[in-house]
Parts: sequence; structure tokens; C-alpha cells
Amino acid sequence: MKISTKGRYALRLMIDIALNSNGSNVALKDISARQGISVKYLEQIISLLCKVGFLRSTRGPKGGYILAKEPKEYTVGSILRITEGKLAPVSCLEDEENKCAMCYDCATIDFWEGFYNVINQYVDKYTLQDLLDKHQM
Repeated sequence: MKISTKGRYALRLMIDIALNSNGSNVALKDISARQGISVKYLEQIISLLCKVGFLRSTRGPKGGYILAKEPKEYTVGSILRITEGKLAPVSCLEDEENKCAMCYDCATIDFWEGFYNVINQYVDKYTLQDLLDKHQM
């Protein structure tokens, strides 16, 4: 499993908005300049985050983006799953029900399920607020 730039940039984007909003909208061009990420790529990520209600957008001269909730209400896992999908280490665990023909005879399935649980517990343990607190130390 490898987290793509989309997932990594989504975290950076959310942190940037949290740090720079001060109750008002943050312009995409400003995020782009601070983070060194193209506006086009940020638009793709922001579209996903707005669609699920993580960000609110406003158009116009004072438009931009703002968090829809407090930073403590977003887990790192929830942000990554929006951009990356499930964080399963093997494809047979991506669906709710394991549809692999070998799942009942697989000698490694318990290992992969345990590994998947550890991944989920870790990314869901940390919130956006935790990352902000660590960054501001």
C-alpha cells in the first residue's frame, strides 16, 4: 500500500486551510503558493473534499474554502479514504465481504486482516487537530 500524492496533498490542504482561515475563506491560489502544488491539482482534491462535506466553498472576490467542521472532528483516516479509497493492503479486503475464492483456505488472510486493522486503527487515531498541534510546536 502506498499513499498517493493526492492523499498526501489532501492532508496538507486541510492543514493549510485550518491554519490560515481564521474564520474566513482561504483562496485556492494562496494555498497553491504556500504548498507548492498546482491550482489544477488542488482543484481535483478540493472537489472530492467538498463533495463529501469536509469543506465549504464560496464564490466571488472574497471566495475560497473553509473547513465545514472543527479540525478535531476529522481523522487522518477519513481524509485519506476520500482520496485513496479503502486502505486495504491486499485487494481481497477492499470490499465489505471478501469475495476471494481462496479466502476460506488462505493461510495468510488472518495476517492481512490484522495488518488492515492496524492500519485503520493508526490512521483513525490521529485527527487533523493532532497534526496541527504537532506542526505548531
